Amino acid sequence: MGRIFETRKATMFRRWDRMAKQFARIGKDIAIAVKAAGPIPENNPTLRRVIQNARAVNMPMDKVESAIKRASGQGAAVYEEILYEGYAPHGVAVLLETATDNPTRTVANLRSHFSHAGGSLASTGAVAFAFKHMGVFRLKPEGMDAESLELDLIDHGLDEMGEANGEKGEPQLVVHCGFPDFGRMQRALEDRGITPVSAELEYIALNPVHLPEDQATEALALVDQLEQEDDVQKVFHNLG
Repeated sequence: MGRIFETRKATMFRRWDRMAKQFARIGKDIAIAVKAAGPIPENNPTLRRVIQNARAVNMPMDKVESAIKRASGQGAAVYEEILYEGYAPHGVAVLLETATDNPTRTVANLRSHFSHAGGSLASTGAVAFAFKHMGVFRLKPEGMDAESLELDLIDHGLDEMGEANGEKGEPQLVVHCGFPDFGRMQRALEDRGITPVSAELEYIALNPVHLPEDQATEALALVDQLEQEDDVQKVFHNLG
């Protein structure tokens, strides 16, 4: 009984840690969006997108509103967005989106993570060519005519649309568009009254690599460590 309790408690703490990291990431995204185009969502497409993503991770709206208010005030934190590149164990390519108020600290922490895991932080351009920067919109399929929507969105930059499962196993429609078409696709969905479950800019691996289970586990252990780093917003890799 005690072992079961400890297992449940550990699972609960991991869930809390993950939620705290998600909320912190959203808070930085809000700060960046507000600094770029102001605190009014109706006039700020990026802020609207971030608020949608906050809902997707169940971030309370009072926390969202507080983050917007803080970002609008004097003395608000200023974050620099920097893309870092590296190699996880066994040559797995890694891209990291960061938002930091201290790049010197960030790069030192990242280099330490890579080094201890048997990987390496790389120079700019070392692995970015292996990824395509794309917009990714995840939609609830209920009540949608997927075929009709797909044909409709072709005129708004649609690259591809397919089915997938969300984090909780729920069915989703996943819409991909090129990075330059992200705003156009966002407006097209809004004009049709479609609120995405989430809307993100992601780096999609062009040619995923496949490794034996033990090697993949080593690479993913580093990915997990990097995802927990405070200055890291997102981690992308080419492990299939």
